[in-house]
Amino acid sequence: MNAQQKHSFFYTAFLFIRSLLFSTSMLIVTVIQSFFCLLCSPFPLKYRYAIIANYNRMILWLLKMICGVKYKIEGLENIPKDYNGIILSKHQSTWETLILPTIFYQPAIILKKELFWVPFFGWGLATIDPIAIDRSNAASAMDQIIKKGKLCLEDGRWILVFPEGTRIPFGKVGKYHLGGARLAVATDRKVIPVAHNAGVFWPRRKFIKQPGTVHVVIGEMIETKDRRPEDIMEEVKNWIEGTIVRINAS
Repeated sequence: MNAQQKHSFFYTAFLFIRSLLFSTSMLIVTVIQSFFCLLCSPFPLKYRYAIIANYNRMILWLLKMICGVKYKIEGLENIPKDYNGIILSKHQSTWETLILPTIFYQPAIILKKELFWVPFFGWGLATIDPIAIDRSNAASAMDQIIKKGKLCLEDGRWILVFPEGTRIPFGKVGKYHLGGARLAVATDRKVIPVAHNAGVFWPRRKFIKQPGTVHVVIGEMIETKDRRPEDIMEEVKNWIEGTIVRINAS
């Protein structure tokens, strides 16, 4: 084994140990937090969401302190203080599911209902009243998204949608589904796109977390009135993927 190989081996081992320590810490915090969330489930949503947001901040802090994963956010001024709509975000990692609920007001996340069955994590997730759908029945799922989405928007909440539906590795482009754009048209709400490169540092289905700074960019609101969902999503996709190219080049 030459010097370069030795350096690579010890550095990888170092990253593995840090990632193991983070994962262990996250598991412990998640288990404790899940029981606390269940105890607080009778309380109003704003209190339950505050608990989850604090949990998210704790995990992000642990990730920074243990694994060296920091972040910077560009475009916070694009989030209106007196308006709520639909967030359409790139989905590369678990990371963005932690940060976005701390940025936007009590977002109702559109997700597959099977996540509720994930021990501890799913229990806490259920307490923040997401929009859980059955993806095996697309027509019924869309009806549910529009029906509950309208109620959430009327309550002042944002709706968080990952148009690609699942985590896509950094550098890849998934199929952008129209659910979020259809909801925007049905509710006459604007959408706000979000791009980031979290997949570089917390890769999909990989254990080791890479140190560095996640770059998040929040775009300007996009008008949806009198527009086709297909056109809205095409604009969102072009902005997100173009912004990721810019992030990668910086």
